[in-house]
Amino acid sequence: MNKKIFWCTSCLNMSTRPRIKFDDLGKCNACTWSEKKRSMDWAPRKNELMSLLDKHRSKDGSFDCIVPCSGGKDGSYVAYNLKHKFGMHPLCITVRPALELELGETNLKAFINSGYDHIHITPDPEAMRTMNTLGFKEKGFPYYGWLTAIQTIPLRLATQFGINLIFYGEDGEVEYGGSTETNMKPTYDYKYMQKVYLEGGHEMVLKLALKNGIDHPFFHFPEDSLAEKLEVAHWSYFESWDSYHNYIVAKEHCGLKEQETSNSGTFTNFSQNDQALYSLHAYLMYLKFGFGRATQDAGIEIRRGAMDRDQALNLVQMFDGHYPEEHVDDYLNYYGMTQSEFDTVIDRYANRDLFQKADGRWAPKFFVGKDFFTCE
Repeated sequence: MNKKIFWCTSCLNMSTRPRIKFDDLGKCNACTWSEKKRSMDWAPRKNELMSLLDKHRSKDGSFDCIVPCSGGKDGSYVAYNLKHKFGMHPLCITVRPALELELGETNLKAFINSGYDHIHITPDPEAMRTMNTLGFKEKGFPYYGWLTAIQTIPLRLATQFGINLIFYGEDGEVEYGGSTETNMKPTYDYKYMQKVYLEGGHEMVLKLALKNGIDHPFFHFPEDSLAEKLEVAHWSYFESWDSYHNYIVAKEHCGLKEQETSNSGTFTNFSQNDQALYSLHAYLMYLKFGFGRATQDAGIEIRRGAMDRDQALNLVQMFDGHYPEEHVDDYLNYYGMTQSEFDTVIDRYANRDLFQKADGRWAPKFFVGKDFFTCE
């Protein structure tokens, strides 16, 4: 039976996006949520935030919350608000990624120097390489080790420091189309992280790493008895989240700089500037689901009223699906692969319903925005 592939009638989210939902008018749940936010009474959620902050607020100036951040727009925005608007005492934590980009290092340094207490964690590089390589091969997720570590390490440090409140930036599932499980809850737990953000593959990758001699505590969540004391929240739950506004605040108050030209695979230049592996992640996302970074950025711009769907369509056609040629040598060296071995992994995750090989590269069978039926 043929399967219909379609696009949101408001933005360009595809029906292939994991966990996405559409209403009877063909609008995705990211767009319906965006519309709801405009007329929503945020006072009850502001009260929830104040109750949460007051519950954990220190009276002696000691750290009372943790903010995982890279020095980018969202973590910087959250830390700025906590410290300067709400009088909290955040401890900011960065997990060093593989294949760091110079701009990312510059932005992190600027953020720290703008007045924040900060811990920079560098997991054993060989352990990180093993986890990332296994994630690339077994999940099609090229920085799976780092993705794991930015969930596990803040929670582990929170338990060690006795800080029971952790703030991440956006709930990407709610904001960009996906699970709405956390839409009505101010906090969530590590089991949600495992299921959604680590795509249910955490235990599998850990077992494979163990077979490769890697059993590093930084890639494990705290024991249940410790983790259950923690309250983990997305800042986006408490306000009408706008990533471009976050960028402006971070630029003005935390020294954030953008790239001089557009980022790989998209038309924007102020996000995901910390690691080269993100470009490979965006390309694999495109091959798996048919949409890449430009589609995601275009959706954000449409929902905040900065462009219309036709403008977005042109940009997606221009930028989506970029093969990150500029970083391939770095990838081969990092993973210890030949070009042929690397290509074999890439090919494994290409969705044959959506793509076909043309001149050695995967080309779409579809036209963005036009309903498409797969052949089975």
